[in-house]
Amino acid sequence: MSKNQPAIGRFPVPDIATLPDDIRARILAVQEKAGFVPNVFLVLAHRPDEFRAFFAYHDALMERPGNLTKAEREMIVVATSSLNQCQYCVIAHGAILRIRAKNPLIADQVAVNYRKADITPRQKAMLDFAVKVSQQAHAVGESDFETLKEHGFTEEDAWDIAAISAFFGMSNRLANVTNMRPNDEFYTMGR
Repeated sequence: MSKNQPAIGRFPVPDIATLPDDIRARILAVQEKAGFVPNVFLVLAHRPDEFRAFFAYHDALMERPGNLTKAEREMIVVATSSLNQCQYCVIAHGAILRIRAKNPLIADQVAVNYRKADITPRQKAMLDFAVKVSQQAHAVGESDFETLKEHGFTEEDAWDIAAISAFFGMSNRLANVTNMRPNDEFYTMGR
């Protein structure tokens, strides 16, 4: 890294060549697919056991089949990460949302104010629930589940929404504490 380029985080970033085989393979596979290594992989590789646990849970939530589309899962991340003031997750997952939704405007709309975004009433109900889990989980009650049900969500969908919101609450906090910088590539993806 040049002296003029800001650090990608406050903790040491390991050399990819020195990482355990499974982590190195995952990072290189992502690099092959994306054309670059997202900084989250490099920052979290500082602690290999936590890297493995983080991405195992991430994949279980974000890649599983279900009634939520991959774009809707990304909407949850963008909306809640915005409220948690997580620059890395808003920028990185905003890029993924634009690509998965095939909509260059959606991520900015959801990040700034999802209630005014060009999304469906069903998606607004989903994000209302996700935001409540993110900001006031103690206040979630039966009426919240009833609202989701009225919009066609099942109990399993409610679990998915809550788990994504909760997981990224942790991720947002870790990204903020580590001062994780979004890759420049994310800003133009899907535009």
